Amino acid sequence: MSTLALKGPAWVTVRQYRRTLWLAGALAVLALTVVAGLRIWAAQEPLPAQDGMWTSATDNDGYLKLRRIMEYVGGAAVVLPGLVAAVVAGPMVAREYESGTYQLSLTQSVGPMEWLRSKLTVATVVGVLATLAVMGTFWFGRLGVREGWDYHWSSAATYTATGVTVFAYVLAAVAVGALVGQLVRRTVPAMSVAALVMGSVIAVFNGYRWSLLPTERETFPLGGRSGLSPDHLYMDNGMLTSSGASFDPSICWKRANATPGSDADPELWERVEKQCYAEHDVTTQYLDYHPASHYWPTQLIEAGIVLALAALAAFAAFRVLRARHS
Repeated sequence: MSTLALKGPAWVTVRQYRRTLWLAGALAVLALTVVAGLRIWAAQEPLPAQDGMWTSATDNDGYLKLRRIMEYVGGAAVVLPGLVAAVVAGPMVAREYESGTYQLSLTQSVGPMEWLRSKLTVATVVGVLATLAVMGTFWFGRLGVREGWDYHWSSAATYTATGVTVFAYVLAAVAVGALVGQLVRRTVPAMSVAALVMGSVIAVFNGYRWSLLPTERETFPLGGRSGLSPDHLYMDNGMLTSSGASFDPSICWKRANATPGSDADPELWERVEKQCYAEHDVTTQYLDYHPASHYWPTQLIEAGIVLALAALAAFAAFRVLRARHS
């Protein structure tokens, strides 16, 4: 056991934040226990689904509470990097400067680089373990709530809690926290700035991640139906003329709406609309979508970009430290 024991500044860091670590562990155990209990409760009133899988009745209180708890667990996966960044920037780095504690550490035969490296190592290990706990709880709970658009693979919570990007975000959060903590050097402002930076990065990717890969397109005759699975992520739809040019359907909607009596006669509305489409040579409808197979490529591309940002932030953090202690 002695070979596995922490030593030096890493041991000091763990001792400093042992209560926080115990609290984090207790929250993880509590969340898993609650999810397990709700799954048992929800299973008391099962109903067979059309696809052969079993799902709970929508009036089952246990099932409804499980879905609500799972929303919080998925949300925790999304906000976890921001929390990690705030803790690293504020209590772990900025507060050391603000209180002067780091000067005491540097007098104990510990160089500046080792001092910061030990803090980031502990923060990284704890952040990864916290991420695994959140992901494990989400996966376990999700087995009982597969139905519903809010658990689609493309939703922000499900995408974050079931892939690899969250690990990249946690690593970036540690690096950003270290950099911000050294630049700001005041606990509360450093926490706010670090959380804001990570929140902004996450928000940008939530808004634009589905632009990392080109969409696929399915076309089908005007008035027909698409044969695509609902498991895909639909991005856009529209109409095309026989030449392949895009057509704005609002042109025909406005004409139908302007026709006297169309508001009270759906058949008249439909006739005017079809006549308008024929006049503009509209023959085809299309759907632009991301198939489920785009999930992992998008995860890997996003994770690679975030890891590059993490490397830049970590490099900058150590450069700042070296410059101030050279």
